[in-house]
Amino acid sequence: MERTFNIIIEKGESGYYISEVIGLPGCHTQATTIDELINRTKEAILLYLEVNQEALYPTTQFLELQQIKVTA
Repeated sequence: MERTFNIIIEKGESGYYISEVIGLPGCHTQATTIDELINRTKEAILLYLEVNQEALYPTTQFLELQQIKVTA
């Protein structure tokens, strides 16, 4: 069964790219390149779904991502 997942990609202070999978709490990974990050993220999703069968039917739906600036 093919499924689509939304991910957030950030670049950390150390220069590593970090991904977080929306809808799969705790499913994240890091890598030095975007290509490597995408491959590792796919592996992380498969491992997550193997261990967490209830995640096959998530109860939340991703709507959007926004950036906001706050001056303190």
